Parts: sequence; C-alpha cells; structure tokens
Amino acid sequence: MEEIKVMVADESHIKYVDTILKTIADAAKVRGTGIARRSPEYVATKMKEAKAVIALQGEKFAGFSYIETWGNKHYVTTSGLIVHPDFRGKGVAKRIKNLTFTLARVRWPHAKIFSLTSGSAVMKMNTQLGYLPVTFNDLTDDESFWRGCEGCINSDILHRTNRRYCICTAMLFDPEEQLPARIPESVRERIRRIDGNNNV
Repeated sequence: MEEIKVMVADESHIKYVDTILKTIADAAKVRGTGIARRSPEYVATKMKEAKAVIALQGEKFAGFSYIETWGNKHYVTTSGLIVHPDFRGKGVAKRIKNLTFTLARVRWPHAKIFSLTSGSAVMKMNTQLGYLPVTFNDLTDDESFWRGCEGCINSDILHRTNRRYCICTAMLFDPEEQLPARIPESVRERIRRIDGNNNV
C-alpha cells in the first residue's frame, strides 16, 4: 500500500477543492453538527498562500485542514480538519493537525492559536498540543471570524447567548502561557529597541 503523505498544500492541489468541500459537508451531515462553510475560491486561496495542509495517498485525497489569522494576526485558527472516510483510523488527522499547528507556530510564533470544535478527537489532539479549554470571551473579537459561524446549523445558539456559549468547545494555545517565566512588556520593548525586532 502506498504511503499517505501529509504536506503544505500549493497551487497543484487546487484540483482537490471540490472533493475537500464535499467530504467536509458529508461529515457534518453524518455527525449532525455544524461547520463553517467555505467557498471553493476561499480554500484555493489558502492553498496558494501556503496556509493549508493536505494528505494524499498517491493521487487520492486523504485529508485536509487550513489556517486562518484574526485580529491583526494576534490569533490563528487551524480549521476545517477533515479526513476522508477511507483513511480514518490511520492517524492521518493527528499528522494533519500537527503540521497545521507547526505551520501556524512558525509563521506567527507569538499568536494565540484557538479552536472551536464539537469533536472529542480534535479536543484530545488539541490538549496534547497544549491547548486549554477557555470561554468564548478569550477568543478573538474579530467580527469576520464570528461571521464564519453563520453557516453552522447551531449559529442560533451563538446569537441567543451573545457569543458566550455554543455547542462547540473553545480551546486556546497561548504561547506566552507555555513559557516558564514572564518577561514584562517594558523589558520586551527594550529588547525590541536593542534588536530592532518587532517579534519579541
């Protein structure tokens, strides 16, 4: 059997967009849960921008996820994680999640990475990566993120509770929380002046 390869997607993978979106929609129906709907153009753009991860066995689609940034890149989400039914139970989701997480950390090392999920498997993977459960108030206030929830069948719950609760569990990886000590902002500012590096 040919190896399943997990890689950062590029323009050559745009041919899989329709299959990806159909696999996501079919999975949401089976689970009876909501999912933020994305257009084919949106997914293709993520591939072009190196903000997507795809899993393939030869030319056969096995799985996918993408990265989004919010709040002036202070927040990042790894979204749309899906594994084709033919490849479930083979560790593909974890490999995709690990690569999207690593890609997000490399591109935006100081951003908080968050996840909204109703799936226990994703919650387990998030926990293994250092995410913690949080309230929705701890997530981005970027309106464009929250508009993405409008396509979900559970969006009425989010509206009724003024974005405080929903079916999904909010989880957050805060890179600052992963450090054994805190460096005060005044010291960070001094380091930025010394190093000429705005990423401190």
